[in-house]
Amino acid sequence: MNMPLTSRFSTNILQFFGIMTLAAGAVCLLLFMLDLSPTSIAGAMAAGSFTSWLKFSQILSIWVPLLLCSCGLLFTFQAGLWNIGIEGQVVMGAIGATILLRLPEGVLPPTITIILSLITACIGGGLWGIFAGVLKNRGGVNEIFGGLGLNFVAQGIILYLIFGPWKRDGIASMSGTDIFSRELWLTTPTGWRVAPAALGLGIFIFLLSWFLLNRTRFGLRVKAVGINARAAQLFHIKPERYGLMAILVGGAMAGLAGGLQVTGVYHRLIPAVSSGYGYLGLLVVMLANYKALPVPLIALFFAWLAAGSIQLPIMLQIDSSLSGVIQGACVLSALLVHGLRKKKGAR
Repeated sequence: MNMPLTSRFSTNILQFFGIMTLAAGAVCLLLFMLDLSPTSIAGAMAAGSFTSWLKFSQILSIWVPLLLCSCGLLFTFQAGLWNIGIEGQVVMGAIGATILLRLPEGVLPPTITIILSLITACIGGGLWGIFAGVLKNRGGVNEIFGGLGLNFVAQGIILYLIFGPWKRDGIASMSGTDIFSRELWLTTPTGWRVAPAALGLGIFIFLLSWFLLNRTRFGLRVKAVGINARAAQLFHIKPERYGLMAILVGGAMAGLAGGLQVTGVYHRLIPAVSSGYGYLGLLVVMLANYKALPVPLIALFFAWLAAGSIQLPIMLQIDSSLSGVIQGACVLSALLVHGLRKKKGAR
């Protein structure tokens, strides 16, 4: 018998607070052992994030690509696939966008160029995801290993382009390509660090993802494949086809994140354009228990950790990698809570 919607919502809320309580307790215990004050650290991170709109918009500039990557991962996780190759998909999306942004001036109007660059970013990320799916379906390569291999290939491609055909005039540098013309930047108002267009796209993609996964036949079939691929075949659902479609959609969203990084954040192509948001998205979706609704808040929490940790070396002389420890504690706590819940349900 299915659990009523209100009961499931209450259970998820309690589970989330249980995870956060465990994670906070573990981090506080570690900080006490290191003779550090949790309240001082929390205060420093809050001061670096919430004391002005400029600082909060910095959080939002991290939140948008992280949310996009997490939305893409929702599709692949629902299909039963571990899309570890999402980092490469972000990179290939950034490269796809850069191809359009490097067109000679005057070939296309700037607004059209930006729109087409974001479309090309989606295509680049989606095709790179398809490669991982084909390796799995046709070559028998597990998507984890295929995705990791494609990540290295994507990183090699971006380094080749930055140090080769797209290098800056007279210099090849890890700082990336030449900065694009200002007309090809997403408009960012004075006092903002995130482009409103990027923010709107992130929110739209999340709502679209929720709708596709929960209110369409496509989402239902993707979930069926993820739950039991053999049983899905009895209903004439082809697991390979829907697995490819899921990783295509996920790769397109990751590619869009890469496109927004070059048009709205860095305004050029750099080697570290993905900023690790793909891997961080894996943690977000795991912490959300592979459900869509908690993803924006959890992604915002992780974005705050990433932005606020910058203040730790400045204010408290503590390495900013502490935010990674907090993220890890959250994920381990989530795994523990989910494991205990499954064990309880099996009794």
